[in-house]
Amino acid sequence: MKKFFIRLIKRLKFKYVLYSRYKISNNYSEHISDTVKLSLTICRSLIRNQKSKFLIAPLSGKRYIKNEELGLFIIFDDKRITITNHIYHYDVSLETREWDRIVNMYDNKTEKIRQQFESEIMSQINNSLTEIKNKLKNSL
Repeated sequence: MKKFFIRLIKRLKFKYVLYSRYKISNNYSEHISDTVKLSLTICRSLIRNQKSKFLIAPLSGKRYIKNEELGLFIIFDDKRITITNHIYHYDVSLETREWDRIVNMYDNKTEKIRQQFESEIMSQINNSLTEIKNKLKNSL
């Protein structure tokens, strides 16, 4: 009987935590400025765009999106988004939650591109290792 009540208290506590997170996230989204919302929308649409090019700088941790068709260049760096065009330049600071979401979306997109690239490379393999070895023997 004691285990039943302990388990019931744990379940109620867990439901309360989920409920409070939901309430916090709903109130949190109301505090986001229109500039941040617009910049995140632009970033999401460029990430989804097929003509966008992606680049990651491993040492600095910066992420880049370049879309020549639209003339946009976006830099993700340390909770900041920089949107640049030939005419304008915007720097937008993000909260941790938005930063994590947009970086996760970017990383997932680059991972899909990497997987496609890798499968393309693997599908183009025409020579087996033995054929390569024979070619090397013949050339020596």
